[in-house]
Amino acid sequence: MVVHKYKEGFLMKLHFYGADQCVTGSCHCLEVNGKRILIDCGLQQGRDEIDNHELPFEPNSIDYILVTHAHIDHSGRIPMLIKHGFKGQIWTTRLTARLMEIMLVDSAYIQMSDAEYDNRRNQRAGRPFVEPIYTVEDAMRTMAYVHTCEYDQEIGVCEGVTATFTDAGHLLGSASITMELHEGNVRKTIVFSGDIGNINQPIIRDPVLLKRADYVVMESTYGDRNHQEVWSYTSELAKVIDRTLGRGGNVIIPAFAVGRTQEILYFLRRIKQEHLVKSVNDFPVYIDSPLASKATTIFCGDLRGYLDEEALALVKGGVDMFSFPGLRLTESLDESKMLNADKTPKVIISASGMCDAGRIRHHLKYNLWRKECTIVFVGFQGPGTLGRTLLDGAPVVKLFGEEVAVLAEIENFKGLSSHADRDHLIDWAKSFTRPTHFFVVHGDREVAPYFADTLIRLGYSAHAPQYTEVYDLASNQMLERGYLPERRVITPAGKVSVPYQRLVAVGKLLQEVISRSKGRANRDLGNFADQIKMLIDKWEA
Repeated sequence: MVVHKYKEGFLMKLHFYGADQCVTGSCHCLEVNGKRILIDCGLQQGRDEIDNHELPFEPNSIDYILVTHAHIDHSGRIPMLIKHGFKGQIWTTRLTARLMEIMLVDSAYIQMSDAEYDNRRNQRAGRPFVEPIYTVEDAMRTMAYVHTCEYDQEIGVCEGVTATFTDAGHLLGSASITMELHEGNVRKTIVFSGDIGNINQPIIRDPVLLKRADYVVMESTYGDRNHQEVWSYTSELAKVIDRTLGRGGNVIIPAFAVGRTQEILYFLRRIKQEHLVKSVNDFPVYIDSPLASKATTIFCGDLRGYLDEEALALVKGGVDMFSFPGLRLTESLDESKMLNADKTPKVIISASGMCDAGRIRHHLKYNLWRKECTIVFVGFQGPGTLGRTLLDGAPVVKLFGEEVAVLAEIENFKGLSSHADRDHLIDWAKSFTRPTHFFVVHGDREVAPYFADTLIRLGYSAHAPQYTEVYDLASNQMLERGYLPERRVITPAGKVSVPYQRLVAVGKLLQEVISRSKGRANRDLGNFADQIKMLIDKWEA
């Protein structure tokens, strides 16, 4: 690991330390007037992960951190900086600070749990123990360094540097950050987009279009495609719920605990209010995520300056946007397990949104093989994640060491995204008046260069930086080339042998035969059941 240190003699350097031709681990560093300012410091996830335990800089060399929003791929390594000596100021919006507080503690529990699991295996294998990336104590100490501001409030970060947070429309509290830089006789304006939100989302406002910048560091998650147009998410979701509950199944919705879960609750309140589900009156809805429950409490708090007009009107009218008859919260693991023992058709919303961790994996284990159930995806599924594997049509996946057949209906609400699509990213970029250069980040290595080329064809100067690239903003030139780290090899969960696929097909046939056997003679049914049981006992012996 190359650790980059401050070099004298260059003005206003920009370092690319994460989310460079990948979609997680956002981290960029400005050097101005001898100070080092991080913009985000997120966890790497999925195949983007290089090594979350290592950083390409010394944590105690950082003076300030500005946080665009609370999602873990933008904030998730900040407690690691605290652990290793950061003692500067962290600036973000008021609501981002509140969401970070619960999300970083939740992330710390995951880090500690993962380390405990790894160490049990390491002990059996005679390998050295590993430490968690950070602990709950580190996460809690982080908040002592946090300072908050409101949208459009200019803050003095340090000598020669100011920052203004404007609404990015991605998540409550999310922001693009405009920074005015002044060193010697050089003045530059740079904008960090953060994650740019989709338009016409419920609850939150559309992204603010900015006009003035010399440099723009811009995300490109959906830079190569547009979202699928859906006339009404409420009615489409109601149809899925109606037909699934009508056949006795459960609707399982993997959703990120912060933002997406509350958006789904917003739709479900309308579905209940308008009686759009006819098959099961007053169907139960469970939020099975302690983090989502805490986040929903924050979403019900003081949201002045953050809501869109429709949501603001509901609040002024005394409407609870995220509550309705039949909504239940589960806290303990025992309560979570009971959901799968209960045969009542229900809707379960659980994290994580890409199905790589959390309680959602247990719900998938108990519902994926049931053809009467439906799994509804409502957000981006990263390459190499279980969610992407299911969307790609895997016939079988592995959960907790056990292969599970995928018989449930799989639904993908493609347009339901908190990220702007290609056309809206272009609109956001075109709002600037003659910027010097666009740095295109936060997009896969197949996407970020494509979107940079799109901007070039529109007449702009742009490129997609690589990891550890260094750029001199004063002279508008690259100082050091970066590199593309080797991607993690993630074995597709659905890649199984042909004989196993035959076995799954026979299993489906057996289920169909059982379904058609209703009403036949009891003796015949009993004999058939005994024969199947004998085969199972022989196989398991």
